Amino acid sequence: MGPQETGSRSRPGRRAVLGAGGLAALAAGGAVLTTATARTPGDGREAAAGGGAVAFHGPHQAGILTRRQSHAHLAALDLAAPAAAPGADAGGGRAAAAALLRTWSAAAARMTRGEPPLDGGADTGVALGAGPAALTVTFGLGPGFFDRAGLTAARPEALAPLPAFPDDELDPARGGGDLFVQVAADDPLVAVHALRTLQRLARGAASTRWVMSGFTRSAGGTHRNLMGQLDGTANPAPATDPAQRARILVTGAGAGAGAGAGAGSGVPGWLEGGSYVVVRRIRMLLDHWEGLPAQHREQAVGRRVADGAPLTGGTEHTPVDLDAARSDGVPVIAANAHIRLAAPRSNAGATMLRRGWSYYDGLRPDGTPDAGLLFVAWQADPRTGFIPVQHRLARGDALARYVVHEASALFVVPRGAAEGEYVGQALLEA
Repeated sequence: MGPQETGSRSRPGRRAVLGAGGLAALAAGGAVLTTATARTPGDGREAAAGGGAVAFHGPHQAGILTRRQSHAHLAALDLAAPAAAPGADAGGGRAAAAALLRTWSAAAARMTRGEPPLDGGADTGVALGAGPAALTVTFGLGPGFFDRAGLTAARPEALAPLPAFPDDELDPARGGGDLFVQVAADDPLVAVHALRTLQRLARGAASTRWVMSGFTRSAGGTHRNLMGQLDGTANPAPATDPAQRARILVTGAGAGAGAGAGAGSGVPGWLEGGSYVVVRRIRMLLDHWEGLPAQHREQAVGRRVADGAPLTGGTEHTPVDLDAARSDGVPVIAANAHIRLAAPRSNAGATMLRRGWSYYDGLRPDGTPDAGLLFVAWQADPRTGFIPVQHRLARGDALARYVVHEASALFVVPRGAAEGEYVGQALLEA
């Protein structure tokens, strides 16, 4: 967990701030890494404002390129240990994992249509009458999943543990996991009902390891985080830019070695069209942040609070000019500004699609807010996406003194399921 926000370990005393800086994506620690114009990603299954249905089936899973919904639950589960001695029945572990994902996929497909889950009539009725509410359910696999299912040799190289970063204060109980579930919807009851349904269907096969819940405004547009900044302005547009799409979804053109690259180039079929997701719980030291002068906060972010425009001028979606300088030669965007350190040109073009949500979990024992950002970043390969950017941010990001990274996890997300299939079928039944 993070430190107390008072006393000798108070964050703001550790690092000088800057003279002008930025936050292209997040007030916290990973960032969106592109100067492309922000827009709804779109994949033909956009979440319609007002509660329309988002199809569960498709070439890639919904919830990656889909418009961000207003309510989300992120959860990790651990598969039950095999009854026999370890390694005695790898086939049994695989069969149990397949049965769970088959059941989950069927239930998710029904719930995203606004129907009761397919669980023998045991539905509680929590979401009755709410409609689909743009519900999406996305499944991912952690490193341990492949061991439990007897598929260690099939684990992608890119699913290696994330490295330790300076200032990380991670709680192991809120990281990792064999299975990842992202449930998002525009109705809070629909979202929590879907999560509870999946947990209920997993009983005996998997146990919940952690759950994190978040929110954003329902009006759409760029997410405004609890630091007051527009968060995600510089998100890529994979729906309209094939090059950016190849950096978000695993394809022959965009995947790194080990992540696979499509038929004939190393990417297994179960992963083609899939992705990798990094999940981080980033607590914001709001009492300190809110006490700063407004100008200081904008300089630490590199964007105006009011409209998200870069300090170099324009509107929210005007590309930042990292070469701009004042009359005295001082850069408008400071050397340790968030948007400078997170920019693609500072990170060999590294790109992620971020769909984070804010969280507010009351007060900590010291009376400070337990609040911040659930950072959710999608990419074709974390080794060329999240990891190099986070290394750079950890070496001097002006915002780092106002946040604490408390939880972290990495999952590989299989391609979508066609009608009549379940997520992960091509892997588990190969």
